[in-house]
Amino acid sequence: MLRTFSILALLLFAKALYPQKADTMKHEYTNALVNETSPYLLQHAHNPVNWEAWSPAVLEKAKKENKLLLISIGYAACHWCHVMEHECFEDPEVAEIMNVNFVNIKVDREERPDIDHIYMDALQMMTGSGGWPLNIVALPDGRPFWGATYLKKESWIKVLVQLSDLYKKDPSKIQAYAKEMAQGIKAINLVEHKTNSEIIGLTSLQDAVKNWSRYFDTFLGGYKQAPKFMMPTNLNFLLHYGTAQKDQEVLEYVHTTLTKMAWGGIFDHLGGGFSRYAVDTKWHVPHFEKMLYDNGQLVSLYAQAYAATKNDLYRNVVEQTIHFVQEELTDDSFGFYSSLDADSLDEKGELEEGAYYVWKKEELEGLLGIHWPIFKDYFNINRYGLWEHGNYILIRDASKEEIAKKHAITLQELDATISKCIAILTEVRAKRNAPRLDDKILTSWNGLMLKGLVDAYRYLGNDAYLNLAIKNAEFIEKNMTRPDGGLFHNHKKGKSTLNGYLEDYAAVIEAYIGLFEVSFDESWLFRAKSLTNYCIAHFSDPTSGLFYFTNTQDDYVIRRTLEVSDNVVPASNSIMAKNLYRLSRFFPKENYGQLAKQMLKNVQDNFKEQGQNHANWMQLALYINQPFYEIAVVGNSYRDTSLKMGAAYLPNVLIAGTEKEGTLGMLKGRFKEEETLIYVCVEGVCKLPLQRLAKALDQVQF
Repeated sequence: MLRTFSILALLLFAKALYPQKADTMKHEYTNALVNETSPYLLQHAHNPVNWEAWSPAVLEKAKKENKLLLISIGYAACHWCHVMEHECFEDPEVAEIMNVNFVNIKVDREERPDIDHIYMDALQMMTGSGGWPLNIVALPDGRPFWGATYLKKESWIKVLVQLSDLYKKDPSKIQAYAKEMAQGIKAINLVEHKTNSEIIGLTSLQDAVKNWSRYFDTFLGGYKQAPKFMMPTNLNFLLHYGTAQKDQEVLEYVHTTLTKMAWGGIFDHLGGGFSRYAVDTKWHVPHFEKMLYDNGQLVSLYAQAYAATKNDLYRNVVEQTIHFVQEELTDDSFGFYSSLDADSLDEKGELEEGAYYVWKKEELEGLLGIHWPIFKDYFNINRYGLWEHGNYILIRDASKEEIAKKHAITLQELDATISKCIAILTEVRAKRNAPRLDDKILTSWNGLMLKGLVDAYRYLGNDAYLNLAIKNAEFIEKNMTRPDGGLFHNHKKGKSTLNGYLEDYAAVIEAYIGLFEVSFDESWLFRAKSLTNYCIAHFSDPTSGLFYFTNTQDDYVIRRTLEVSDNVVPASNSIMAKNLYRLSRFFPKENYGQLAKQMLKNVQDNFKEQGQNHANWMQLALYINQPFYEIAVVGNSYRDTSLKMGAAYLPNVLIAGTEKEGTLGMLKGRFKEEETLIYVCVEGVCKLPLQRLAKALDQVQF
């Protein structure tokens, strides 16, 4: 991550420095983080810095001692977080300056996204950019006035002594700046409650997509920039939009992106799964960390793309990614871990980014023998696949047909050869030092992975995916549920310590609705309804008509965040709005539909200029603007019929099925002996029941 400085920090460089004191102690240190469960916090538990975890008590301590807060935010898989730890936080000289002048707080952004939201907004206001490690200096009450990402030791020391000196000599200057920052942090998160506006129409959505498409890289996929993030939410919307609007240019862009990502080095061709992003434009060199939230969403996206196209590449990506999650990120109790680190130990025993994944040409040639010529062309062991220091990252750039033709072999022979090569390299790689694991379990990310498994079963039909989904849902119910019926956010080694955020509820509700549609177990749908009602009771903001990110019973600093903009993960409010809309079709007597539409009205003015940040919201607008169907299947063959119907790419459909009589209103009074009937309905108004699946599918239109 490039260094970023605030204007204030640059001005402070002119100040005189404190004398630098060396700490010559050689023994191992221990600080308060040793009592935490987060792997990221535990990584810093033996720094000489007197780190503490975020808590109201720590802020009270800072106020009592009249010390500035030094808040450093990162996560376990973050490469530059590790670099700064080694260069700064493990250094006794740096630690003494920090310990004398600051109350030092370490934050795992994945455990405390509420804190990360506040200070990331502050950093972007101060510097125009963001990233991790996110380092903030704030007043004892938490109001920030300086921020930066990665800094080297010398620069870090200069900044710290200057800020501390200024606070002692001219605190009013800092207090005035911090007051303005706090006001700005509140202001940028305000959402107006729109009372008179109409729901955005298709013409406006088309304008938004047209405006957005200026940034599309139609040759390599993604956007015309580096680094490239995969943005599954955006691609999910564009797949739906392109199909519904018969927009071939948009669909071509989507499938180019999906293909290039699947061919790229960002996808692990040996073990499956995606890294977080690529540092280049061709998806070649990843930032090697592998995150559960990416892979859960990408399983869902590629499963839907497979349903729409029957492209075997997409099916293989789904299967390999789920295999990766099962092998590397699954707890014995069927919870899913958070991530694998970007770094691993190299041959010299030193942590190096990507060491586990890269290959030397000579090593590959020696291992693969007679298969080498085909493998070399297939995965570009040439200038195109070369990274740095003689290391190659496997990347495809041609179809199987092209490679098979070049080597005068059949596709079956090509597949067999590549499979043999992958098996050989997988066995060799397994002997390397594996990346470190972040084994905390987050409810929100488990919800995203659960939704991915549900979609994988729905569109690929593998029973193992449904079985794993049910086990994960049962894990969530057993381990992540609060006594009052709400959710916890985190879990590790039998402990769940943090109250859930809106992202936890939104992701789990969405997954449970999907799980009902493929398992036909109504308990999952009613649990989704119960969690929705909990959110309405404990997260609602009456002023904006949206949901707060934090429970109204929990503490907060500066503001209660309203998460609205979709990013790599969709905004918790956009997921909730879609959940409410879908639940309104199952439970029409509730006020869910009106809540969803009001939420959409409150944010839709942003679509034209910021479509890429509101893709999940725009999919809700598609639901409302076009027919959205409820399918009820009743009879002896309900399961087989429902699953066949669900396997089609129908993003504007929800499905309920039962053998005789269900609890849901849409399933009542529709059973007839020795018949399986399909009812196609819109807002409870149904056409005549059908027995033939093909005819029912004909009635469902985009």
